[in-house]
Amino acid sequence: MISMPLIREAIDELARRKLRTALTLLGMVFGVGAIVAMLAVGEGSKREALRLVEQLGLRNLIVQSKAAPEDELTERRARSLGLSATDAEAALAVVPHADSVSLQREIKTLELRGPAGPAKAEAFAVSERYADHTSLTIAQGRWFSADDGAALAPVCVLGARLKQQLFGDTDAIGGKVKLNHVWLRVVGVLAARDLGKQQFEGVALGVDDERLFVPWDSALARFRFQPLDDEVNQLTLKLKPEGNPAASARVLATLMQQRHNGVDDTTLVVPAGLYRQNQQTQRIFTLVMSSVAAVSLLVGGIGIMNIMLANVLERRREIGLKRAIGARKRDLIEQFLAEALVISVLGGLAGLLFGGILAYAIAQFAGWQVAWSPLWLLLAVASCIAVGIGFGVYPARKAAELDPIAALRTDG
Repeated sequence: MISMPLIREAIDELARRKLRTALTLLGMVFGVGAIVAMLAVGEGSKREALRLVEQLGLRNLIVQSKAAPEDELTERRARSLGLSATDAEAALAVVPHADSVSLQREIKTLELRGPAGPAKAEAFAVSERYADHTSLTIAQGRWFSADDGAALAPVCVLGARLKQQLFGDTDAIGGKVKLNHVWLRVVGVLAARDLGKQQFEGVALGVDDERLFVPWDSALARFRFQPLDDEVNQLTLKLKPEGNPAASARVLATLMQQRHNGVDDTTLVVPAGLYRQNQQTQRIFTLVMSSVAAVSLLVGGIGIMNIMLANVLERRREIGLKRAIGARKRDLIEQFLAEALVISVLGGLAGLLFGGILAYAIAQFAGWQVAWSPLWLLLAVASCIAVGIGFGVYPARKAAELDPIAALRTDG
């Protein structure tokens, strides 16, 4: 059992060899620092991926129409009418564990103007469940109701930044904006949501803060669309909690192929699959970084063994004297293990500080996110201590096995 007096004695002993101790600490500092930085960046990446995929929805299946040149589009329409609202109805009826569906269609923006002046933004016709499927949050006013669509009401919801462009600091609720040739009354403003990125695993996320949304039926009745365009640009099918996204996606892909006569005019996006793909990449990154950290800790452990073997050699007379006045082998083992423990703890704590600085430096340079888990930080320090004590056992046993008579005869 390593007691506090032994710890104090170990600190005093290591303090007498400051340079050697500091050089020994470096290996542990770099090892723990690498582990801490890896865990912080890895946890940050995981949380960032979850935050980004929330817009797509982990329980969503998304079907997007594929754009095509006009000459190719004419030929395509001879075989397939493109993505449509009836496709959404069929998906809701056929796909296992389908819960609800929402529609989205882009409205070509020729002019967009509000009280504060003109603005450039994307406009979309969306169905009532769209906000729920894309995790949009209303900051002011409300989202569309079924009555808005039934009455073909000329209403809209604005993204947070678009509201600022069209209305400035004045209240937008009840105000009017002109989209192309149609005047729309603002009934809601979305909460600001800066995703920081516009893509996740190659799939566009969109910038909802700079978008305008119109009820589906109202938009179809009041705006002009090209006759050959897809009726729906994107349909989102939300699954029930018990649904299996991979299995349901296979059914949905087969359904789209059959309904479109085998024409490849849609893209199926499975957010849960994208998230798994992202995490697989992250696991590879973690494995590589873990290997680097393990090597660093190993080098640090070898450094501890080296300095302790040197200490044993230099202190042979001290060891012999202690044995001569009655010190047991166990006492000597505990003494040298206390020194290994002190070096490990100091290296672990300094490694935490170095790892934190390294993690934020990596995040700043690479644009990644950093997140902290107290459990993982404790495990990093515990690993450092375990390695230090493990590599300190051999020198401690060597000290305990010295012949007292031979040790006392040592010069120096």
